[in-house]
Amino acid sequence: MAASGMHVGQYVHKNWRVLLTNLEQLWGKRTFVGISAVRQQAVGAAKESTEQIIIPRKKVWSSEAVLETLASTVHRDPTAYPYQFQDDPYLSPRNFAEFKLYSLSQESGRSAAKYFINSYPKFFTKDFAEPHIPCLMPDTISLSIDEVSEEALKERITLRKVKAAVDMYDQLLQAGTSVSMETTHDLLDLICLFCDRDPAQEEGPQTEDMEESGGEVRKRKGRFRRSSDFLRLTWRDQNNAERIFNLLPEKDARCYSALIRGMVKHGAYAKAFSVYTDLLNNRLTADVHIFNALLLAAPEVRDKYIERWDLITEILNQMSQQKVQPNLQTFNSILKALRRCGSLAKTLALQTLNEMKSLRIVPSLASFDHVLAIFYKPGMSGQVKANILQEIMSELEGKRFTCQDPNDVLFFSSAMRVCLDYKDLDLGYKVQRLVEVGENWRLLGDYYQQKIYYSRFFNLLCMMEHIDVVLKWYRELIPSLFYPRYEDMRDLLQALDTDSRLDMLPAIWKDIRTLGQDNKSELIEELLTLMARDKHTPEVQESFAACALDVKSVFEGDRGRPNVEWSTPTLTHITCLLLRANKIQEAWEMMLLFKSNNRVPSDELFEDFLCVCRREGSAQRAVELVQLSAAFCLQSTPSLVKRTLADFDLSEEQRASLSELETVAHPAD
Repeated sequence: MAASGMHVGQYVHKNWRVLLTNLEQLWGKRTFVGISAVRQQAVGAAKESTEQIIIPRKKVWSSEAVLETLASTVHRDPTAYPYQFQDDPYLSPRNFAEFKLYSLSQESGRSAAKYFINSYPKFFTKDFAEPHIPCLMPDTISLSIDEVSEEALKERITLRKVKAAVDMYDQLLQAGTSVSMETTHDLLDLICLFCDRDPAQEEGPQTEDMEESGGEVRKRKGRFRRSSDFLRLTWRDQNNAERIFNLLPEKDARCYSALIRGMVKHGAYAKAFSVYTDLLNNRLTADVHIFNALLLAAPEVRDKYIERWDLITEILNQMSQQKVQPNLQTFNSILKALRRCGSLAKTLALQTLNEMKSLRIVPSLASFDHVLAIFYKPGMSGQVKANILQEIMSELEGKRFTCQDPNDVLFFSSAMRVCLDYKDLDLGYKVQRLVEVGENWRLLGDYYQQKIYYSRFFNLLCMMEHIDVVLKWYRELIPSLFYPRYEDMRDLLQALDTDSRLDMLPAIWKDIRTLGQDNKSELIEELLTLMARDKHTPEVQESFAACALDVKSVFEGDRGRPNVEWSTPTLTHITCLLLRANKIQEAWEMMLLFKSNNRVPSDELFEDFLCVCRREGSAQRAVELVQLSAAFCLQSTPSLVKRTLADFDLSEEQRASLSELETVAHPAD
């Protein structure tokens, strides 16, 4: 109504003369006596309507607004494989082994493509892509500036050529050319980041690689150089970073920051504190990054818990004296250091969180992950730890998070581990709901960490939840979010047993085969044990028998896979299931497998088989069964002979054969 009134007001304001003319024509001169009054009312209404008009500001949409809107209408398909494997349905991995092979092949293909593009950029100069995506174009890794200049040094720093950058810096010093402080900062950052080594380049195998660890140098031939190899390198004494640092005529806090952070990153903790002392002696003020690094190094230079906390307190006091404002990484470094401070850490961790709140610094998920690691330790009261996680989840409920710390991706997995160990289903649901808020699922980490999280959640459901809910989550999570482990499927079988839903076992067996876990003898044996333990309705027994025959095909080595070794319980359970479904021929083939695999069946199995033969009136099969029992030298053979002679209509030849077996079983004294 307000919008329509505003529209009428605008119409009156713009066209009031036309309205008056129409009124004159409509009513004539007889009613025009009060036209001046009408005119005045129209003008007043126009003024009032002008004051009520509110022109909205222009809405500016982001370039991704349409895509985000469309994406909000699409939901995850729980029956589909993970999206990164949907390029070729035939190659989509069905289990964790195929996923690992697919991922390694995919990464190998990327590495090979990068190698050729970076090694031969002249063959990839033309860009046919539309639209142009710079990040997908070949990286420029070849040096284009050969003369000795600061620009050449900057180019080598940009391309992360550590050794080439150091050589160019030395040449500039020898030529008497000064290097700007900004470029020197970048050079020190590069050297300290990669520990005075060139970073790993995806340029194929190296014939000889040097790894330094603990003062020893070892050669590794025919291996790829990886980034993890360089992260394990230790800080060498008097390396190029220290040499260049000592050559500087003037050192500022940024130079000290690069050196200290590099030493802490690569294990030279005591030397980092020595360089910090030198910084204080030169009357310089450290930045927040220096203090964050020293806080991480504090537990490494002290042995006792109280000494570690005293050192942390001293660093914080110096930080306050130098008026350096702490940030999120400062408090995360404190909490991470407190994880190695024993029993002192519990009270101090809560004090640290309160200090963060007083400074209006919002903790990240890594902050709470450190708190969980401090409070959640074996042998301590579970009630206290559960309360801590309850408080954390109450504070985090419904919030959206972005990654602010590398350890943020560890929180959800740690929280679900606490829920699993203390069997707190309600708390587990709270953690899962937090994952589902917005894009918090991105903070589950890579696929391996995501697999750990969902495996723990599924294990908790199998232990504590009703089987119908478990099966609902089973369809939601597998295989779209993770491929279950052998332990996960075993937990599912136990959940079916607990809620007396063993009729679902054949369907679960199909999933076990699809997931490639039909080579797990323990899992197969547990499945068969559950099916053969009790008797069920004829329909269920028929489905169990069909499932047992499918299990038998696994042991026969189909699909080009090696045979799984038969065990006595497995042979017994399959035979029993076939007998309950009156599949005598298939059961007899299983009995023969006992002999061919050097396994001895039980007396009870022969008695059950004889009962089925009597019910079906199969006298010849009963005689063969007794002969097989005698071949195994079972103690029940005489009893089987007597029952067969009494219960079956046998020929003279069959009776003579059984009488001979009875004589052998009971020779004359």
